Amino acid sequence: MASTEKITIYPGQKPTPEQLKEIEESEKYPVAPDTEAPELEPWQYAEMAEIARKRRAEKVKPVIALRISPDTLEKAKATGKGYTGFLSRLLDQAINDPEMVAKCL
Repeated sequence: MASTEKITIYPGQKPTPEQLKEIEESEKYPVAPDTEAPELEPWQYAEMAEIARKRRAEKVKPVIALRISPDTLEKAKATGKGYTGFLSRLLDQAINDPEMVAKCL
């Protein structure tokens, strides 16, 4: 039957023939509810939803307009997809470095 080995499957990765066979075999078995994990009450769902909303709000980054030189933008774009995240992390590092801040003032 199924192995207990943990396998990570990455986006775009195709399953191996063994994995496909295991998936097909699993279709023969019914889904059994977990008796040790009872259904949540509506108030518990609401509480978890509120926690999730607060966590999402804490992660939201404000969008700003920033003028940078064409050369700097070109170099940032050359780093590839996600260059705006790269610029954000670079700015975070620079603003927390007192020497860098003093140098750029």
